[in-house]
Amino acid sequence: MAGPDDPRTGAVALQRFGLGPRPGQGEAMRREARDRLLAELEKGGAPQPPGAPFPGVTEIGRALFAFEDQQKIEREAKRAAMPTGPENPQGMQVAGVAPMAGPDRPGAEARPASQNETARAARPRPDEPALPFRTYRDEVKARVDLALAAATGFGERLTMFWSNHFCIGATKSNIGRIMAGVYEREAIRPHVFGRFEDMLIAAESHPAMLDFLDNRQSIGPNSPAGRRRGRGLNENLAREIMELHTLGISGGYSQGDVTNLARILTGWTMAGRDGRLGFPGSFVFNPGLHEPGATPLLGRPYDQPDLAQGVAALTDLAHHPATAHFIATKLVRHFVADDPPPKLVDLLASTFRQSGGDLPAVYRALIGSDEAWRAPATKLRSPQEFLFASYRATGLQPNFGQILGPLQAMGQPFWQPSGPNGYADTNAAWASAEGIKTRIDVAAGWGRQRANAVTDPNGLAADVIGPLLSSETRQTVARAESRPQAIALLLMSPEFQRR
Repeated sequence: MAGPDDPRTGAVALQRFGLGPRPGQGEAMRREARDRLLAELEKGGAPQPPGAPFPGVTEIGRALFAFEDQQKIEREAKRAAMPTGPENPQGMQVAGVAPMAGPDRPGAEARPASQNETARAARPRPDEPALPFRTYRDEVKARVDLALAAATGFGERLTMFWSNHFCIGATKSNIGRIMAGVYEREAIRPHVFGRFEDMLIAAESHPAMLDFLDNRQSIGPNSPAGRRRGRGLNENLAREIMELHTLGISGGYSQGDVTNLARILTGWTMAGRDGRLGFPGSFVFNPGLHEPGATPLLGRPYDQPDLAQGVAALTDLAHHPATAHFIATKLVRHFVADDPPPKLVDLLASTFRQSGGDLPAVYRALIGSDEAWRAPATKLRSPQEFLFASYRATGLQPNFGQILGPLQAMGQPFWQPSGPNGYADTNAAWASAEGIKTRIDVAAGWGRQRANAVTDPNGLAADVIGPLLSSETRQTVARAESRPQAIALLLMSPEFQRR
């Protein structure tokens, strides 16, 4: 491993394991980079974004149901105000009046929405978006502000990795939109420096995940509800747990195992607006939906009662050898190379197994590996990583539009992957001709925005890139026709784009 006095070692660390340096961190930060990464592991606990709009999922559930109830009241008032007669006998929808989104449970009795602060929060000001998007906006802003203020950004990078591994989609429903941020805050951040088993259970039991992968619609065929309603299983959650979250697609499971895990997880759902089983919006286990009896999974019977059956199954999946190898491969691919070095994967997988899924132990093995430090910088920063590194380097404190606009243009807005496999983690996803052109346009915009603040692009290049700065990039920035162009060229340089 390169020694601590090697000036390139810390520069690689701040790029590969963090979010990139801020001006003024310089040589001192680079010399201390390894110690700072290890200190972050010892400290434990990913910090929570300050200023989130709701403390937790229960407060969000209350506000969401109040919002949907208010929508129903307004929709019914519009319908009642429509003229009736031969041309519109039942007050049907007329041109120019757009329908509003209905409540989560059609036909549910509306509650008065003006009795508490959550009902007031459900009513936006005239210039404000509706509650689900407003909450999403505020969660994104709080999350970005935290990352920009982080010292090295290692914990934030790990949070990004795990949030993408256990991804949900903010565009699927009101629940997904309004809970995307709190899902990361409740299911991911508390366990980033903990045990994989705990993160797995927290993620799969969160209402945002249960909504995203349709487990709220999964009913045991022989459960009381299944016999009464004639409805059955939804296998989406079970399939993605095995294929994407634990064993991996080559993990040795069968379609029968997917079906049986779906049976085991029946009853894992979200409390409704009536609060009969729990606080509205929170996770609950509904025994009336649960498939009774013992169920085999991967050759082992699970006969625990109710919720304990699912917890036992997830615990065993978390400790399966295939899970260790799958997680190790993804971590190495994310931090080191698109083609993960097999020796490094084996090291991390072995550490995962021997530690019982203790994630800090796995991270220490990664940071302590020669291969992790000496691998060439071939990974292209993802759009989110590029945004963070650029804003940290240029000192921009963005508003929401300066976050969402560039990320939408580059194809990686927060918590909006196209599917349950999350955003891609390889260069092929981001290095297309169109993708690079978009980055150039985004970098040019940032150059114009920061031209008055960054008075010396040449000095900034030497500061934030340090010993990785090539003579070619130094000359290119120095010969720029304008300050905005110089900043854009710095941000698009190979040393800045790759880690």
